[in-house]
Amino acid sequence: MSYVELKDIRVSYDNKTDILKDLNLSIEKGELVSLLGPSGCGKTTTLRVIAGLIQPNDGEFLVDRHNLTKVPVHKREFGMVFQSYALFPHLTIKENVAFGLKLRKEKKSVIDQKVKDILAITGLEELGDRYPKQLSGGQRQRVALARALVIEPKLLLLDEPLSNLDAKLRIAMRIEIKRIQSQLGITSVFVTHDQEECFSISDKVAVMNKGVIEQFDTPEEIYKNPKTEFVARFIGFENFFDLTLIEKGKYKAVDGTIFLSTRQWEEEKKTGTIRPDDIEIVSEAGDANTVSGTIKVRTFLGKSYQYEVETSIGTLLVNEVDDVIYQVGDTITLSIPSHKLIIV
Repeated sequence: MSYVELKDIRVSYDNKTDILKDLNLSIEKGELVSLLGPSGCGKTTTLRVIAGLIQPNDGEFLVDRHNLTKVPVHKREFGMVFQSYALFPHLTIKENVAFGLKLRKEKKSVIDQKVKDILAITGLEELGDRYPKQLSGGQRQRVALARALVIEPKLLLLDEPLSNLDAKLRIAMRIEIKRIQSQLGITSVFVTHDQEECFSISDKVAVMNKGVIEQFDTPEEIYKNPKTEFVARFIGFENFFDLTLIEKGKYKAVDGTIFLSTRQWEEEKKTGTIRPDDIEIVSEAGDANTVSGTIKVRTFLGKSYQYEVETSIGTLLVNEVDDVIYQVGDTITLSIPSHKLIIV
């Protein structure tokens, strides 16, 4: 049995429209799992169910085989980090970090040692006597993280904790969060809508859409092998075209072109997709997996050009790094490698 279990969770605010629909999720001890998806997909609602801020209409929530479904939030012993930091402005950094331990009525000597240790782990040991207003955004987020970790929580919950930081600081902080989480071995749930942020930090990712998990897997597997069209579109696939299954691994497009795929071949899946970076411009057509088209738009991307190519199977986007620069109106032949063609 997994360390964290969400079983058949249903949440409805009006008992008519389900925000979460029979949601199931299993998390192993020590894993960092991200909930990824667009606004309104249910990821924050899922986190609030885990935290105890929302009572599900149906289902169970277990941690270490203990049913916490009806346990109030203050008795769950979870650490929580929000995007707003939620620090006390009138308390020093040490006092902010010690707040949870004082509520538990820990001995002063124990509090002092735990605060000292966690400030060292989070790189804040020199800032303990300052106040939040004297710190940068990244430092304040570390304080919020230290305050959540110092209580040695059973579970760490992070709700878009980096969204208020600038791009450079976000990258630095996500590395820091992963380092600290790995060092302490704490089971964590991270909510974000940022694909790059999510993939860089997570052991597993749950891609959510309209209250259900469409795919739950490692970042690498989701990136290389999206299972549904929604997941593919959300993680950056831009080319989609209809296919009909002929036999295992062999498909026919609407114009009769044959496509082979070594990746997936389930009969019910009939949409081909490929990333713009994975399409190749070739000198001549082959027996399969090639299609010709006319360049309608050319866009300079810095390291490459992106071509919008009108073909008999639809408009395809192609990113090409090459010494040859094609012009609008040119007819070119595209190769869609069988090991890069995904069927969703």
